Amino acid sequence: MSSKQKKNLIRIIISLILLVGNHFIRTDDPLIRFVLYMIPYFIVGYDILYKALLSIKNRESFDENFLMAVATVGAVALGEYQEGVEVMLFYQIGEWFQSYAVGRSRKNIAALMDIRPDYANLEKNGEIEQVDPDEVEVGDIIVVKVGERIPIDGIVTDGETSLNTAALTGESRPRDVREGDEVISGCINLTSLIRIRTTKEFGESTVSKVLDLIENATSNKSKSEDFISKFARYYTPIVCYCALALAIIPPLVSRYLLHGDFNFYRWIFRALTFLVISCPCALVISIPLTFFAGIGGASRAGVLIKGSNYLEALSKTKYVAFDKTGTVTLGIFEVTTIHNSGFSKEELLEYAAYAEAYSNHPIGRSIVREYGKEIDNERIRSIREIAGKGIEALIDDKKILIGNEKLMADHNITVEECHDEGTIVHLATDGSYKGHIHIGDKIKDTAEQAISDLKNNGVKKTVMLTGDEKKTAESVAAKLKIDEVFSQLLPQDKVSIVEKLLKQKDEKETLVFVGDGINDAPVIALADVGIAMGSLGSDAAIEAADVVLMDDDPIKIAKAIKISRKCMAIVYENIIFAIAVKIITLILSALGIAQMWLAIFADVGVMVIAVINAIRALGVKDL
Repeated sequence: MSSKQKKNLIRIIISLILLVGNHFIRTDDPLIRFVLYMIPYFIVGYDILYKALLSIKNRESFDENFLMAVATVGAVALGEYQEGVEVMLFYQIGEWFQSYAVGRSRKNIAALMDIRPDYANLEKNGEIEQVDPDEVEVGDIIVVKVGERIPIDGIVTDGETSLNTAALTGESRPRDVREGDEVISGCINLTSLIRIRTTKEFGESTVSKVLDLIENATSNKSKSEDFISKFARYYTPIVCYCALALAIIPPLVSRYLLHGDFNFYRWIFRALTFLVISCPCALVISIPLTFFAGIGGASRAGVLIKGSNYLEALSKTKYVAFDKTGTVTLGIFEVTTIHNSGFSKEELLEYAAYAEAYSNHPIGRSIVREYGKEIDNERIRSIREIAGKGIEALIDDKKILIGNEKLMADHNITVEECHDEGTIVHLATDGSYKGHIHIGDKIKDTAEQAISDLKNNGVKKTVMLTGDEKKTAESVAAKLKIDEVFSQLLPQDKVSIVEKLLKQKDEKETLVFVGDGINDAPVIALADVGIAMGSLGSDAAIEAADVVLMDDDPIKIAKAIKISRKCMAIVYENIIFAIAVKIITLILSALGIAQMWLAIFADVGVMVIAVINAIRALGVKDL
């Protein structure tokens, strides 16, 4: 409990004691009675009155403070001192509960994302010094002891251990790492000391990006939040004018048209009750809180959502398009077979490795890894990468072409057909075909379940877009039961297909694209909601994405959709509940049936119930 909450609680208790005590004081002096009730009134309500005056001064009236001030001052002016104090007291009790609930939810969310390291153990000249993570440079060696959190992304240079990745991925199962493995910041070292060579600055590390995403997530408002903001802006002055009309018109009509009872007092009291009931606190407070809690709950599950607008859009997902490599497959390529023609297998692999020596593509790295020997850079005269096709290189004064069938066709080279399923890399020297290398890529263990879960959650169509050969793409799509597959695509081809899919769908439906590579960034940015694989994905893809999956597990896509739908269900529950109660009690107030206690429930009670309901969005265990 914060000091401010403690102070407000003390004020409430003192005012409540004084109010109860006034029942035991017998006096006929109106001045003494007035003073006795004004003491608890000002103790509990001085801040509300002050804020109301500031609102009027700044020409920003018609907020909840203005409504409460008018209602309670009006009750006091009518001689209903006890009613005025009770309304202010119960309102403050409701505000305290609301503040406490919001504070608890924010602490819960903050605890979920409390992954920022306080220090890094920097090793220099055999000595270890604790420094601020911002002081560590790329290439420095840091030491992470058992129980400490990895402060900066890097590669393990010494030791092996198990890491707790739950804060980033939502998974409780430890991850084993050893020398040569990449590790990300935010994970906790569980078993033994390791040394890490940093590959990024602290500001660019995973932990910094995750915290930045969460802290700025609420800056992008959803349509529901925009609706509530506009609703409150127009709603409040309307009910104020309605209350004024309720206080004046009925008694005048009764007096001059119906020649009935001319009782201004009764109608003014009804108007004041009407004002108390009309306060839109429940909507204004609970809706943003629901989205904030939903984003926090998703973070705990290893799903980072960059704004409440994307959370709302996810709930309407009907189309999901996937990249293949690194998204539904592991992206860990291995050379499985070599088919030679004119070269020995050793020569074919050697020239392929030299041509791919500077490639960052997983397929190229797998060929170099299979070659396993040191590359003599003097043999390489030039290397030119041809987007979506392959590489043209000059090695040992030989013109080497390595890539897919499109590259070979561009140079009028006939290829030999391969019946193996997987990625086929063809190689030619000086215009002569020399053979091909078969590269295998394993489907992720959860990929088939991920597609099934999406369909069970109302997704109409799943699509796979890949630059791989048609046979490989169709084989993967068939195993995963993906509805439609497009193969042998260049980056611009993926953009064209997603543009067509966007035109086919209904405006109220959402198309999601899931990718991981730098070539996926344009498509991720184009889709209604772009999802990137956060662990293996490129920085460009993560930057362009609206949602990031921290552990690269495609099953989390359906999880994100479930979380968004639960969150939106709570939003609609709060909107319907709050407005329904408001309308009913406003009508009862205008008819003189609703008393002040019911007005307080309609205002404060509904707000507290809505806030408590909003906090449910934090829970993801049952999804």
